[in-house]
Order: sequence, then C-alpha cells, then structure tokens
Amino acid sequence: MIKAIAIDDEPLALDIIDNFCTRSSKVTLEKTFTSPHEGLKYLNKYPVNLIFLDIQMPGITGLELVKNLKQDVMIIFTTAFDNYAVEGFNLNAIDYLLKPFSYERFVQAIDKVAHYQAQLSNPAKSDQHIFIRADYSLIKVEFEKIKYIEGLDDYIKIHLDNAKPIVARYTMKFFLENLPGNLFIRVHRSFIVPIKKISAYKNKALKVLDMDIPVGPSYETVVMDIFNNK
Repeated sequence: MIKAIAIDDEPLALDIIDNFCTRSSKVTLEKTFTSPHEGLKYLNKYPVNLIFLDIQMPGITGLELVKNLKQDVMIIFTTAFDNYAVEGFNLNAIDYLLKPFSYERFVQAIDKVAHYQAQLSNPAKSDQHIFIRADYSLIKVEFEKIKYIEGLDDYIKIHLDNAKPIVARYTMKFFLENLPGNLFIRVHRSFIVPIKKISAYKNKALKVLDMDIPVGPSYETVVMDIFNNK
C-alpha cells in the first residue's frame, strides 16, 4: 500500500484527493495539510511514500518544498497552472495532474507510483540494468550502454551509447549504492565509470572509450587496484 499525504492551500482540492484515495485500493491518505510548513514538519517525523503537492501556495511553493526535502519521496504535483510542467519535470515528479482532474487520470498517476514502488521494493538487483526515475516515468537503462555518469550537484547525468543523456534527481552516493560494485567505480567526486570500458590511466586521468575522465586524489588508490587486478 502506498502511504501518502496531500498539501494544498485549498480545502476543496484536499477533499477531492481524499475522496479519490478512498476509492483507490492502492493508496492510503495519512493526512492532509493546507500549510506547506506543517506538511514538512509531519514528513520529518512520519515518512511517507508519496506527496500530492500543490505548487502555488503562500509562504513556500510546492517546487521549493521539494527542493527542501531531506528524504526521497515520490511527488505528484497537482496544480491549476500548466506553466510549471517543465520545472516539475526537472524535479523528477512521478506525474503532474492539472486541475480539475478526473478519477481516471488520478488512477493513471497512482499506477505509475505503484509501478515505481514495486521496482524499488524488489530485493533482486539485476546485473544488466537499472530503472531510473526521470521524464515522469521509469526508464530502463542497460548497464552495457552507460558510457559514464556525471554528477551535477543534486542531479546526475547518465551518458549513453547512441542515445541522448538522461538527467535525473539523484545524488552520486545514492546512485552508486544501487549499481553493481563489480561493474562500476567512482573515480572522482563528479564521475562514475564502467570498469570494463576503462582502457588506460595516464596523467591522473582515465581513458573511457573516447573520453578523458579525471581521477580525484582520494580515488587514485582504488583506480590503481583495478589495474593491478586486471
């Protein structure tokens, strides 16, 4: 079951979400808040899987609230304004519901959440692929196609063979923990590379396919261990 809260400064909007959650067998609405600050306080004490979140609210916007979250929580934005869609997309929201939305559209969004939660809760890790939350969906990324992974503050950029890069809201540490340790190695605070695609190490840089990837001082020993064990 998906545990959720809803934050919206309009009580009627919260009533609609409450009603839809009651009708759904996949989600339970733990609490609703008209104050985003109260919602944040609750989240710090009682973690949930999902937040239904309005964007335009007094004091702090829904977009600002997401940026201040300390835990990884799935987000469904609910708003009457479609001009926030791009920024919501950049924050890796699961979905973006434009008010007024129907129960059928609500169900589609919850199905996306359920699918993503099922992938996260599956203890069996594949040695061939990983699912990335980006572009309002789960994207299956084959390890064989990853050229390297670049860290950009709170985001990562996955560079792929013969495909455009994927930008997603993950920290490097979190993402590395979900990659097979025998296939990938972190060589710099801003770079993770596939071990099998490393061809040379010279002048404190790795040759990874056609790229020169810098090696950070604290990662030099780990890199040398790879070459010594080849």
